[in-house]
Amino acid sequence: MFLNSTFERYLEHWIRLKVNLAVRNIRQSMSDSAFIRDVAERILNGEESITFDESRRLLSTNDIITLSSYANSITRKYNGDKVDVESLINAKSGNCPEDCSFCAQSSFYDSGITKYPLLPKERILERAKIAKESGSSSFCLVCAYRSPPEKDFNQICEIIQSIKSSVGIEVNVSLGFMTPQRARKLKALGVKRYNHNLETSESYFSQICRTHDFYDRLNTARIVKAEGLELCCGGIIGMGETPIQRIELAFSIASLKPDEVPMNILIPKGGTPIQNSPCLDPMEIIKTIAIWRFIIPKTILKIAGGREVHLRDTEELALKAGANGIITGGYLTTTGNHSDKDISMIRKIGLEV
Repeated sequence: MFLNSTFERYLEHWIRLKVNLAVRNIRQSMSDSAFIRDVAERILNGEESITFDESRRLLSTNDIITLSSYANSITRKYNGDKVDVESLINAKSGNCPEDCSFCAQSSFYDSGITKYPLLPKERILERAKIAKESGSSSFCLVCAYRSPPEKDFNQICEIIQSIKSSVGIEVNVSLGFMTPQRARKLKALGVKRYNHNLETSESYFSQICRTHDFYDRLNTARIVKAEGLELCCGGIIGMGETPIQRIELAFSIASLKPDEVPMNILIPKGGTPIQNSPCLDPMEIIKTIAIWRFIIPKTILKIAGGREVHLRDTEELALKAGANGIITGGYLTTTGNHSDKDISMIRKIGLEV
């Protein structure tokens, strides 16, 4: 009788704990849903962003479905159904004098990549034509420099002129640090957008780079904007930073008022200091995309390097959770989806190219 009574009391206590936990989770979910709805409706009614404290609250939610749904509503309201599809070319590979710990192109690390100087104009023109024929709306020349030598910069300018005149596709570039004079030259040639990522938050930057600092990157981003070029400025997640530091990065990016924000997900490269970084869970990536959309509601939010590796069968969800742009056909030192596959995916979920 004593054993039965003790067991029954234990069972009753265990059931009560489980019920209370379930009720608390339901209440928290309801509370989260109401909060997400409140901040989303303010954005949908014209507020430009959320506060840092509000983003922290969004970060704590487990209601990713509601968060993603409202991020999608914000995207559709301010950006429509079009997905910005971009192709790029690694036009000059390796031997970069910077020590960014994520980068296989740094001269500090033996990553085993293929290194080469600036590609011939004909090779780059061929790739630009393929990009246009494959459905890309823009083509980006990316070069591994701190800043291009004068000879290379002049060659790049000639290549840009040739692409503009013979291919007829929007040209973007990413050439490292920039001066006002060079930015003006690129603007005069018809370059639409200049890419210069902040990479990570100010508070984490010294952990991934020592040859330059966060303010060097901010300075080039500001020069680009001041000289009339559109700014493409994003970063990389999954380098060991905290979720709060990802939010810090988003607010730093938002302060620059960029026209495009690429979010890359680290693909660890052998030979680099962070080659053993753990992979992020796909739902953590989706949550980050959605929160960034609340912070930058009207900007192109482009899911870029690493999406094929990390998102796998949730790629479609990313484009319904705040992202409205992709890079197709491969990246700098890694391959990507073929453009046909990406464009088919976009159309399958009811979006436009």
